[in-house]
Amino acid sequence: MSVLGGCSCRDRNMKLSGLLVVLFLIFPEQETFGISDPRPACRFPPSQWCHSQEIAFECKVQKQCMELKAISSNQTVPRVSVAVYYESLCPDSRYFITQQLFPTWTMLQDIMSVTLVPYGNAKEVLSAASPFTCQHGAPECRVNMIQACIIHFTGNPLSLQIIYCMESSADVLNATQPCLQLYAPSVSWSSVDSCVNGRLGYQLMHGYAVMTRALNPVHTHVPWVTFDGEYTQENEDKAASSLFHLVCELYRGVKPPACTGAAVKLSRSVC
Repeated sequence: MSVLGGCSCRDRNMKLSGLLVVLFLIFPEQETFGISDPRPACRFPPSQWCHSQEIAFECKVQKQCMELKAISSNQTVPRVSVAVYYESLCPDSRYFITQQLFPTWTMLQDIMSVTLVPYGNAKEVLSAASPFTCQHGAPECRVNMIQACIIHFTGNPLSLQIIYCMESSADVLNATQPCLQLYAPSVSWSSVDSCVNGRLGYQLMHGYAVMTRALNPVHTHVPWVTFDGEYTQENEDKAASSLFHLVCELYRGVKPPACTGAAVKLSRSVC
């Protein structure tokens, strides 16, 4: 991995392949009498595979569902905590959120929790007019604060869905209001705008600045991802290749049926 002091963001084709990622995760190839055939399509999402015997049968996960049911009454296993320190306009942050984080969360939300920290390489400065400077300029500072306010007003999982919607758009800033209306219609844009332009937005960003500065080891690029509060180079490398596979690996409980999916390897890059 190359650790960069400045921005190493490269132009990317931001078109999403999230749906394809999910499909490859759900439907690995399997061997049947020496012949490699694709698994028959399952029309239910992984989170519903064990909701009934009929669904488990259709999705061919009866054994896994029986195992989960057997231990669910006497075993409580914490979810894998994934924290992503990122910048809203960094192409590499956007790529990780749209191509790794969101597809993985879609599949494994029952065994993982997500914390988003939209600050990254920003700096706090002594200026009443502009208390933060950002790696990708003033527009990024504004979007960072917008996302901080959205996280504050909506919480999980809505905030992740809204931010995914924004980051997967060609124009992140202009996508804000449509994405907010789509996923959280009860939250008015005026309340978010008041947060961004008022004291609350600054307080939220200051809190994220404190969280980012407290990282140990100190972050050297974004996205910077911790698992259960810890950062390791090994986990970063694994997450860049397949976050899905890593979350399944780190989960200490009985693996959910979705974890039988094949790992998806994607290219990595950082800011």
